[in-house]
Amino acid sequence: MAEGRQVTANLQKRLAELREQINFHSHRYHVLDDPIISDAEYDRLLRELIQIETEHPDWITPDSPTQRVGAQVSEKFPKVPHPAPILSLANAFNGDDVRSWYTRISKLIPAGRKIAFVVEPKIDGLTVILHYRNSVFAQGATRGDGSIGEDITPNLRTVRSVPLKIPVADSKSGSHARISGGMGAATANIPKRLVVRGEAFIETKDFEKMNKQIEKAGGKTFANPRNAGAGFLRQLDPSITAKRPINLLCYAIVDADGPTPRSQWELLEYLSAIGFPVTDIAKKFDSLDKAIAYCETWIDKRDKLSFEADGMVIKIDDLDLQQELGFVGKDPRGAIALKFPAREATTKLIDIGVNIGRTGVMAPYAILEAVNVGGVTIERATLHNFNDIARKDIRIGDRVIVKRSGDVIPYVSGPVAVVRTGKEKKIEPPKKCPFCDTPIVRREGEVAIYCPNRDCPGKLDRAVQFFVAVMDIEGLGEKIASQLIEVGLVENVADIYSIKRDQLLQLEKFADKKTDNLLQSIENSKTQPLDRLIAALGIPHVGGTVAESLAAHFGSIDEFMKATEEKLTEIEGIGPTIAASIVEWTQRKTNRDLIARLKKAGLNPKIDRATLKPSGGKLSGKTFVITGTLSKPRDEIASMIKSAGGKVIDSVSQKTDYVVVGDSAGSKYAKAQELGVAILDEAALMKLLKG
Repeated sequence: MAEGRQVTANLQKRLAELREQINFHSHRYHVLDDPIISDAEYDRLLRELIQIETEHPDWITPDSPTQRVGAQVSEKFPKVPHPAPILSLANAFNGDDVRSWYTRISKLIPAGRKIAFVVEPKIDGLTVILHYRNSVFAQGATRGDGSIGEDITPNLRTVRSVPLKIPVADSKSGSHARISGGMGAATANIPKRLVVRGEAFIETKDFEKMNKQIEKAGGKTFANPRNAGAGFLRQLDPSITAKRPINLLCYAIVDADGPTPRSQWELLEYLSAIGFPVTDIAKKFDSLDKAIAYCETWIDKRDKLSFEADGMVIKIDDLDLQQELGFVGKDPRGAIALKFPAREATTKLIDIGVNIGRTGVMAPYAILEAVNVGGVTIERATLHNFNDIARKDIRIGDRVIVKRSGDVIPYVSGPVAVVRTGKEKKIEPPKKCPFCDTPIVRREGEVAIYCPNRDCPGKLDRAVQFFVAVMDIEGLGEKIASQLIEVGLVENVADIYSIKRDQLLQLEKFADKKTDNLLQSIENSKTQPLDRLIAALGIPHVGGTVAESLAAHFGSIDEFMKATEEKLTEIEGIGPTIAASIVEWTQRKTNRDLIARLKKAGLNPKIDRATLKPSGGKLSGKTFVITGTLSKPRDEIASMIKSAGGKVIDSVSQKTDYVVVGDSAGSKYAKAQELGVAILDEAALMKLLKG
C-alpha cells in the first residue's frame, strides 16, 4: 500500500516537472524565439506527458500544455463582462496632431510633474483579454463592445504564446524569463487575480506561407492577417485554431487584486518577467518630440515589422497620471495613436456600381482593375457620393489613386489626370434605380440620392440585417439573412416571423440544433420594447433616441402609425424634417401592411405612459441637448440628467431648456446661441445636478 502511494507521488511529481519544462520550452520557442532544445526533445517530453495524462485523466489541469490541442467544441460563445472598460484610442495623423493632444491634456497636469512617454506599435490584430486566477490561465475573451466580450478561452489555449501558467520559470535555475530588447528583468509578485490585455495576430511571413498553402490546395485565400486571425480565434472548433500560426503581444493590465507596476515601462518589464510576450521595439523617452521622432522613423520601415501595424502608440508613462486624466468620450486622455499614412496605389477605374442602403440612399462604388494595396488585393472601393465624384472629376477609364482608410476601407481619392487619353467617360448620377427602375429622388439640402421604392430588392438585404441587429435576433447573421432572401423565404422583415422549422431544415448547413436556436431567438425578439421595434423599421432620420421619444409619447404601435406632422413636431427633439419622414413612411400601404403582419405575429409592445412621467427630480420637466467632448461618455452624462428627472434629446429648438457644451462643440452649440437657449459647461451642469 505504502509502495503504491510512493509510485503515485513520484508519477505526480514527474507530471508537474513535465508541465513546467514544456511550458518553459514553449515560451522560449514561441515568445522569445530562442529555443534551447531540439524539436525532437520537445516532442519526447510532450509524448511522455500525454501518456501519463491518458492513464490518469483525472490529473489533467487547465494549465497543462496538452490543453492547447483544442478538442472542445461549443455551439456559441458565452458573453464575458470586462472588469474595466476596454477602450480604444484617439487618432493623430501627424506630429502636430500629437502636439495638439498634449497641449490639451497638459492643462490638466499639475505643474512641475515630470512627464515621460512610452512608444509601442499599434498592432493590427484582435484585442484579447486574459484572466489568470492563482497564476493559472482561467479565461480569455474578445474586446467585444468594450464592456462585454465573447468567451474564446478554448481557442486562446491553443495559442502557443499565451502562458497557461505564470510565471514561466526556467525549470533548471528557477529564474524568471527576461524581457528582450534590453529592458531589464523584474521578479514578479503575482496577484491571485490578474487580467491582462494583449493583441492576437498572425505574423506577415506566416500569413503569406499559409495563403500559399491554401492557394496550392485550391482553397480560398484570406484577404489580410487581421481578418484571418480574428476568424481563427472565433472558430467554434478550437482544433482549427490550434493549427493556425496565431501569436500574441501584451501591453496592459486591466485589473488585479494586488499591486502592479505604476509605470507603463515597468509594466512591460513586469509582464515580460512573468512570461507574457511583449514588443521588443517599445522605447521610453523623456520628451514628446523624441517620442514623435521615433514614431516617424517607423513610417518608412513599417514593412520591417514582423506583423501588420497601422501606427504607433504614445503613452504617458505614469499610469496613475493616466488614470487621473480620465477620458474624452470613450478615448483615454493619457495615450494617443499616431497613425501611419494610408497605403495607396494607382489602378484603372473600369466602371462604377451602386449599392442601396436600408433607407434607400444610393452609394456609388468603383469597379477597379485589381491592385495590391498594403498586401490586400482590391477590386472595389468606395466613391462616397456622386457630388464627390463630380468635385474630384473622376471618370470611367481614369487612372485613379486608391487608398486604404485606416489601412482597412479602400477608397478612390482622385484621378491621375495627367495620363488621360481623352477616351475617359464622365460619370453621371443615375436617373433610375438600377434594381427596380424607379426614378431616383434628391431631397432638398441633401447630397445623397435615393431610391424611393420601399420594396426595392436592392436594399432588402440591408433592411433585414438592420432589423435583425436592432431586434437582437441572435443567429440570424448577414450570410443567413442573404440565404433566406435568396430562397424566397424572406421578402420583407415580417416574413422572418413566418419561417417554419421544416423550411429551415431543407437549407444548407441547417441541422436540428441550429434551426431550433434560430427559431427560439426569433420568438424571443417578439418581447422587445416599443422603441426597439420603431427603431428597427429603418425609417429615415429615426434612430434610437428619436425612437425612445416616439415610444414614450405614443405608447403603442397603433397610435404611432396614426401620427400627423403636427402631433410629431409637438415632441421635443422632433423637427419638420423628421416629422415629414415619419409620416411619409407610415402613410405607405406597404408599411401599414407590414405593421399589421408584425402585430399578427405577436409584436405589439405597449407602454404605460403614466409610468414615464417625471419623478419630480431636480431637473423635472427640463430638456437637455449634449454636444462636444466631455470628461465622461455622453451616455453617462445623459443618465445623470435622466436620473434627476430631466430629458435628453438630439436636436436643439426653442423648446430646449439647456445645451450642455464640451470641447469641439459644433452646430448644436451654434444653434443654441442663435436661438438664445441657455448654455452650460460641464461644471455648471454638475452644479445644477447638485442643486
